Amino acid sequence: MGKEREKEKVDFILKAQYVLTMDNAAQAGGETAKVKQKSPWLIEDGAVAVRGDRITDVGPASEIEKKYDASGVIGGSGRLKALLPGFVNTHTHAAMVYLRGIADDLPLKEWLEKHIWPIESKWLGPEFVNDATELACLEMLKSGITTYNDMYFYETHAAPAVKKLGMRAVLGAGILDFPTRAARNRDEYFELAKELINEFSNDELITPSVAPHALYTCGPEGQKMAARMAEKYDIPVHLHLSETRWEIEEIEKLYGQRPVKFLDSLGVLSSRVIAAHCVWLDEEEIELLAKRQVAVSHCVESNLKLVSGFSPVAAMMRAGVNVTFGTDGAASNNDLSLLGEMGTASKLHKTVSGDPSALDAKTVVEMATIRGAEALGLGDKTGSIKKGKAADLVMLDLDKPHLTPIYNIFSHIVYAARPSDVQNVMVNGRLAVRDGQAVTADEKEILQRARLWGEKIKDSI
Repeated sequence: MGKEREKEKVDFILKAQYVLTMDNAAQAGGETAKVKQKSPWLIEDGAVAVRGDRITDVGPASEIEKKYDASGVIGGSGRLKALLPGFVNTHTHAAMVYLRGIADDLPLKEWLEKHIWPIESKWLGPEFVNDATELACLEMLKSGITTYNDMYFYETHAAPAVKKLGMRAVLGAGILDFPTRAARNRDEYFELAKELINEFSNDELITPSVAPHALYTCGPEGQKMAARMAEKYDIPVHLHLSETRWEIEEIEKLYGQRPVKFLDSLGVLSSRVIAAHCVWLDEEEIELLAKRQVAVSHCVESNLKLVSGFSPVAAMMRAGVNVTFGTDGAASNNDLSLLGEMGTASKLHKTVSGDPSALDAKTVVEMATIRGAEALGLGDKTGSIKKGKAADLVMLDLDKPHLTPIYNIFSHIVYAARPSDVQNVMVNGRLAVRDGQAVTADEKEILQRARLWGEKIKDSI
């Protein structure tokens, strides 16, 4: 008899009855597709081996356990589990979690100008942003989000909170044409963006970006400056685009063209751009977004709550636009759950299109994982379970009444799963949530600090 091969040492083996790889190589008949499975994205009774910050291997649990000896095993305890890539939230304003519920049931323009901006003028600052970002990261992690794309101010003070909790983030330095507590003029906003880039351009978890808020708040020159900065430093551009009917009318009045066409005339649309909302688009604009390879962040619950309208998601996807999911900020949603966005979007677009097959469950999970990662330029790092990628993983506990029985795991995740079903979360090979509890943060302390901020803000209104 031959000598039994010695097992390789790894840090973790994560086991689940359902491993959703979301690896597009499987779709094309690549390495993962060689595993016998019902779907090219699904391995039943699967496992993932993790060493350091990377995925070492993925496959049937029986094969993984033969090859590897782990310091820790997660899952496989007899309860049903699903393991999938961490969700990617492609549009939010994380620190606005401290403004959750402060001015509800209003249209966007009134909500911003009469409530949010005045409150920010009193309270916005480094301490506010740092503390609020901790709460936002805690909420996102516990709902399975491992990467988010932010747009706000004082992002150099948000970054320590992100790193403390162990998330992955694209932090966009907000650019406006008018003063706030963060900066006095456009040039100062760009100086702050440069500081963010210089400090975090080589960080393993933080990607800096430039975020010219919207055409109605950051005009043509600011948009062109942002595009040049993004090109120079090889970073993303993050902006709001065609969110409301009012925005369309305002931009047409100011510049004689609809927003997408006008931005294209400025030469700023490219594959670097992540455009949030994109509700009011005509066919020509959809084709332009596809041609310029602009990614779109669909924020369905915020759009519904602010009565912004229904984004033509199905039409964009047919045209080849990479459409992903964003929560928007908790001040206009009012939570940071991508699971909620996924279910709402799929149901809404079936009704809007009159097609029950529109935004099917597998497509929706793809939008929340690998499509989101690719939109942020992180598709080579995260968004799918693949050998060599970062170990950004989410495990759901399926032994719940609302998840029983199971016929189609993709369907269950989109139409039935809740943030409370998230049991374990790993980012970059480090456990951030274990058995439903935060590992990297003092949850009680974060909540208490948030309540104290809430009392101060409430007393000032």
